[in-house]
Amino acid sequence: MFVLPVLFSIVLLLAQVTIWAHATHIAQATAARALAAVRADGGSVTAGQEQADATLTQLGRATLTDPQITVTRDAARATVRIQGSAASVVPGLHLRVDATAAGPLEQRRPEAS
Repeated sequence: MFVLPVLFSIVLLLAQVTIWAHATHIAQATAARALAAVRADGGSVTAGQEQADATLTQLGRATLTDPQITVTRDAARATVRIQGSAASVVPGLHLRVDATAAGPLEQRRPEAS
């Protein structure tokens, strides 16, 4: 009698975990691609933001909901942070997604004579 509701609950939880894992992968891929754009020689915060938006559009915005993109760049380092939520399958369960990518800026060095 109680087996069927428990089974459905397990299936829904497994589906939720799968969607959360996929949303986490989307956030990580977006952060990595945006970081490549912002840390490139001649790159900018705007280039990183545009790359993040383009990547989210390509990968789909249904799984990673309400994404917030933070791109920073200083004289030596760039950082991209993607935050959002995984789409909810289980009512009332909203799992957070957070991915960060950081690295040094690419800079040209003068050729040695």
